[in-house]
Amino acid sequence: MTQSVTDDLLREAEKFFHERIPLTRAMGLRVVVDQVHGFALEAPVALNYNHLHTAFGGSINALATLAGYGFLWLALEDKSVHLVVRSSSIQYWQPVRECIRAVCLEPRSSELADFHERLRGKGKARITLHVRVEENGILAAELEGVFVALKMTS
Repeated sequence: MTQSVTDDLLREAEKFFHERIPLTRAMGLRVVVDQVHGFALEAPVALNYNHLHTAFGGSINALATLAGYGFLWLALEDKSVHLVVRSSSIQYWQPVRECIRAVCLEPRSSELADFHERLRGKGKARITLHVRVEENGILAAELEGVFVALKMTS
C-alpha cells in the first residue's frame, strides 16, 4: 500500500473521518504519512487524556480501530462498500504521554487478495487486521480486529 498512498488520498481519508465519524474531530485525529506502511493516524494526548494525564484507553482503542478501518477504506478504492468492525481485542503495554500513533500492519498479500475476491464474488468479506499503537516508535498497545466489508447494491 505504501506506494499507492498519495497526499490527496490521505487528505480525502482525513476529510472522510471528520465528516462521517464526528468523534475523530474531538480527538484531534490527523492522517499522516508513514514511510513504511503508507499512512498512520495520530491524535494528541492533550485531547485524549485520562485522570493520570496519559492517553485514555478508549482513545487508544478508537484510534487503533480507525487505523484498521482507514487501511481498508484506502485499500478498497470503492466508496460504495460499507465497513464495520465485527470484533476486536486490544492489549495495552505502556502509557502514552504526548501523541498516540496507530498504524495498521499490512496483511499478507494472499490474505488481501482473498478478501478482495470474496467481496467481488459474494458482496461481503471479512479480514483480520493487526494495528500497532506507539509513541516515539515504542510499542504502547496492539489491536487485533475483524473487519467486514459489505458491498451495497442499489
